[in-house]
Amino acid sequence: MTPKSGVLLAGACIAGIAAIGSIFELTSGTPDLGTVPTTIILVTTLPLGVVCFFAAVRDARANQQ
Repeated sequence: MTPKSGVLLAGACIAGIAAIGSIFELTSGTPDLGTVPTTIILVTTLPLGVVCFFAAVRDARANQQ
């Protein structure tokens, strides 16, 4: 694993946590930040997490020995 893939994987984890938190907030009925900001966070972090994860996997595979 390279430092780049580690950073990308950490970004994917943080984005995943934010997305799951947003889902829980939205399903609770009254999100702390409001519905619109929480939805924006969800819509932003969900694809960001997927992209970061696949980029980390691609980088790790490219640098295997």
